Amino acid sequence: MSDIDIRIQGHAGRITLTRPKALNALTHQMSLEIEEALDAWRDDPAVALVVIDAAGDKAFCAGGDIQKLYDTGRAGDLDYGRGFWRDEYRLNAKIAEYPKPYITFLNGFTMGGGVGIGCHGSHRIVDETSQIAMPECSIGLVPDVGGSLLLARAPGHLGEYLGITGARMGPADAILAGFADSYIPSHRWPDLIATLCDTGDISAIALASETPPQGALSKAHPLIDAIFAGGSLHDILQALQHDDSPLARDALQKIARNSPLSMACTVEMIHRLRDPAADIRRALDLEYRFTYRAMEHSDFLEGIRARIIDKDNAPNWRHDLDTLPASDVSRMLMPLDAAQLTDHKEG
Repeated sequence: MSDIDIRIQGHAGRITLTRPKALNALTHQMSLEIEEALDAWRDDPAVALVVIDAAGDKAFCAGGDIQKLYDTGRAGDLDYGRGFWRDEYRLNAKIAEYPKPYITFLNGFTMGGGVGIGCHGSHRIVDETSQIAMPECSIGLVPDVGGSLLLARAPGHLGEYLGITGARMGPADAILAGFADSYIPSHRWPDLIATLCDTGDISAIALASETPPQGALSKAHPLIDAIFAGGSLHDILQALQHDDSPLARDALQKIARNSPLSMACTVEMIHRLRDPAADIRRALDLEYRFTYRAMEHSDFLEGIRARIIDKDNAPNWRHDLDTLPASDVSRMLMPLDAAQLTDHKEG
């Protein structure tokens, strides 16, 4: 069975991820196939909108398929990972800039690469099962696939909190933070998708939308803004250590498990992307500076080993939280010059 089902249904370009046993993790080939379909449908008058969903009830897409990234990186092959991220980021930009409605149904887990294909669309729908997160710092990466821009645009300092803790957002939290738009209970999804395909009319989404149950972030927002307003990871850590709230204690526990270099770069990226002129392409360019160097100079391979391969959850990070030099952060985010991200596909 294929990992993805791409077809035209009525007035809709339809994409369904079909790897439920792998939580619909996104492979390199799946990314290329989605891009090919979007390119074909862009100027096709028969396609009024795009609808993307996923098989199974556990996840829309719980991330990228990173086993091959790990294997090639360990073997010293830097080009595979760089090509994978380059192609994936090109797709993310196309989704964010797509001229037709791009409607995503984000059930269950949407994380990492799932955010890239699910949270840049024009209409992002969540249900009672939705859990959205950017947990990359736990594997020595940074929130990427354009997620850094979503974090930078989140109200107040929710972006720093979500980015360095990897905290999960339920439906109301995801809408508050700007990762989703509409809450529609899952039992209404089949009829809604059928209507979208039959009519090609997005007005059905608003008619089906409901108010989600209250999430945790709205209540915690003022405290998060106070604690996570620091100019660097070090500043945020100091604020957390001087606050005895349950939220601060929980955040410190999450942070203690993550790569110091990744978290420091995440804070810096979010701050840079708060520039009003920042867009998806600037975010992806900044992310690619990190991922291009990730195999050689970050904690990525060690994070994958500890969390995914050996599952010992005992990563040997390059730095500890107290001795991370600012110069190491700067080096990871320096311009790539000739290797910078472009729209060109590799031959």
